[in-house]
Amino acid sequence: MAIKYKLKLKDLKLEYLVEYFKPILKFFKPKEKINNYDDLKNFIQKKSAWISQVTLYGYLKTRMGAKYVLMFEDEIFLGSINKAKWNIYAVVLQDFCLYSVSYLKDILKKNDTGKAKEIFLEILLNEEINQMPKDIIIKAKKEFEERLNKINWEKHHTDLPFNNSALSLYQWAPIADELKSLDRKIVLNSMILKWDIIKKELSNSINF
Repeated sequence: MAIKYKLKLKDLKLEYLVEYFKPILKFFKPKEKINNYDDLKNFIQKKSAWISQVTLYGYLKTRMGAKYVLMFEDEIFLGSINKAKWNIYAVVLQDFCLYSVSYLKDILKKNDTGKAKEIFLEILLNEEINQMPKDIIIKAKKEFEERLNKINWEKHHTDLPFNNSALSLYQWAPIADELKSLDRKIVLNSMILKWDIIKKELSNSINF
């Protein structure tokens, strides 16, 4: 015999309600505004980490299919993923620091171009705590300095600003070269499409 039970609101625990309505609440939650350079630094660090990981793991999952989960039990493969993750992140971080400050200078007429290097170095310092390899940090600093010497701040944000990070995903993803060569266009486009989302979010959040 079926047991009939009338569910009452008082029977529901608060955490259950929060969990149930979380997706809805998240949708209606207003995006946090970027009111100053500290906010911008946090935004850059957070979004750079997100785009690095979501594009790398997304590509691996697509290419490897059902083997994707099993490969995460392989210590050698995990080491390759970790190396790829940090190398991609280092380039993504460069791209986003340069893009953001270029955007601010050209669109909002902010002339604090020195903030690009300041933000970049502060984020790298933070990432040392997260065990970002020192050799990658040293390499990233050198590359960033070289890019600073060549940049046109007014035009950079409209001149393929994320090309380097797209190429870094293609270069570092731990997939056999003969397979990766078949995916080149897809891999590069996956990164650029994710950047389009971040660019829109940045422009909507800036409140200097």
